[in-house]
Amino acid sequence: MDPEVYYNPEQQQKKNFTLKKPEIIHLVIAWVGITVAFSWKGVSNIGAMWDLLPIILVGTLTAFILHELAHKFVAIHYGCYARFVLWPAGLGFAIILSLITSGGFVFAAPGAVYIWGKNITRKENGIISFSGPFANFCLSIIFIFLGIVLSQFVSNQYLLTLFYYVAMINIFLGAFNLLPIPPLDGFKVFLWNKLLWLISLLAFIGLYFFLIYV
Repeated sequence: MDPEVYYNPEQQQKKNFTLKKPEIIHLVIAWVGITVAFSWKGVSNIGAMWDLLPIILVGTLTAFILHELAHKFVAIHYGCYARFVLWPAGLGFAIILSLITSGGFVFAAPGAVYIWGKNITRKENGIISFSGPFANFCLSIIFIFLGIVLSQFVSNQYLLTLFYYVAMINIFLGAFNLLPIPPLDGFKVFLWNKLLWLISLLAFIGLYFFLIYV
């Protein structure tokens, strides 16, 4: 989700990439909640969801946690103070909407990285916003590649399913966050660099069709 920026010249911070306990708690709650939301995809009962849960946990760990940490660390790189904050209403809506649609659509915005301490430029803000979807793109490429290579040497269907779901969740979260509407990342990326926004969105669409037909 798009990082929220707040300017306060008195809050200039030295670069500190550590995670504080409250932030870790917020990330874990959001991670578990978004995992539940994604676990309803293609399942018909609680038992089937339970079987799929470990795979989805890995998928959301990479796709959601690393997405948000990318925002945080890039913002810190630009001299800001950044912290992930849970959005309980967004998380609840994601779970309810997933239940209603049987996992057909997940509103993947359970929180956001809030940024303080520097009056950043539009370019810097765009790069910070783009870093999350870019992390998803890189991860989806890695897991698609691993799945293709390992499928030539192993017959463990569970492992191959894991790679498929991890790649697909990363593709979904990256593409979803690139939608050019606030408060999603795509809004600020679009304002900063429309060509990069378009190429990125098309790249995710291309990855999606490659994954389902490969």
